[in-house]
Amino acid sequence: MAEVILSGLHKAFGQTKAIQDVSLTIGDGEFIVLLGPTGAGKTTLLRLVAGLEQPDAGTVAIGGWDATTTPPSDRDVAFVFQQYSLYPHLTVYENLAFPLRSPIRAMKEADIDAKVREIAALVRIDDKLNNQATRLSGGQMQRVAIARALVRSPSIYLMDEPLSSLDAKLRGDLRVELKRIQTVLGATILYVTHDQIEAMTLATRIGVMDRGQLVQVGTPREIYTDPVNMYVASRLGMPAINFLPLSVFPGLSAPSAAKTIGLRTEHLKIARSDSASAMGKVTWVEHLGDQDYLHIDVQNHDVVTLSDPDSGLKTGDMVRLTPALPLYFDGAGNRVRA
Repeated sequence: MAEVILSGLHKAFGQTKAIQDVSLTIGDGEFIVLLGPTGAGKTTLLRLVAGLEQPDAGTVAIGGWDATTTPPSDRDVAFVFQQYSLYPHLTVYENLAFPLRSPIRAMKEADIDAKVREIAALVRIDDKLNNQATRLSGGQMQRVAIARALVRSPSIYLMDEPLSSLDAKLRGDLRVELKRIQTVLGATILYVTHDQIEAMTLATRIGVMDRGQLVQVGTPREIYTDPVNMYVASRLGMPAINFLPLSVFPGLSAPSAAKTIGLRTEHLKIARSDSASAMGKVTWVEHLGDQDYLHIDVQNHDVVTLSDPDSGLKTGDMVRLTPALPLYFDGAGNRVRA
């Protein structure tokens, strides 16, 4: 594996600025996840690292050498796409062996066989090696696609939403498998997703992207607890963080520049109240077994908070809310620290 350094990258397609001054260091053995909505620039950044696109400005360094103008075939990177992109007429074994039989590698067949079987066992498809690639389940096909990248042992693995086409259970299973594989191999991975659960569970560090810019980079915990603005705060958390005008809580000792308060669902204390001191009204209760999500109307704002399922709170109850660990933001949506 190798360290990858992106410095001052810019990329535009006509008038659209896809990447704007992005700099990022991906350490040897790190699992970096780029998180953001469609159009944020995540895939374009991945393609710049792979050499499938050329930057208008900036550099890409892989393993200590400048790869900015190096052709994709010479960059020693492996790409896993959203779709499986397998060779349908080949068996699983032949799909995995294919990249190792490239003339530039010149590996012996015995070495190829050993590598294919090693990686197949690692991703738990060693019992499918003689199957046609198209006669597999969706999860098995994605394992083959990931394994075909893993046999290469490149400097860095680039993964573009590889789990997004799978159903929820398979995504969950393969998330665990992918993290296990990365840990075993010590692999360097740059991974793209719009799924916050994937980002939180897989990443060493998360890079949150917005309209071509890398807004914040940090550990999953840092991004969740210490976001730099409202956009970043809204990318993580289920249900999403509550944003309310500061005037809703007039008694709080907030920074002078604060205009908006951000409260995650677990950071709101709730209690039934008489109508005189009530702040809101329960409009809906989502029963999730171990906990309830309460939807509360607070001055025409829909607030979602967690509640113990034995609290007895129900639709129509009047309640009082007390903030805990609030986050403050100014009029432009930037974080204001107390």
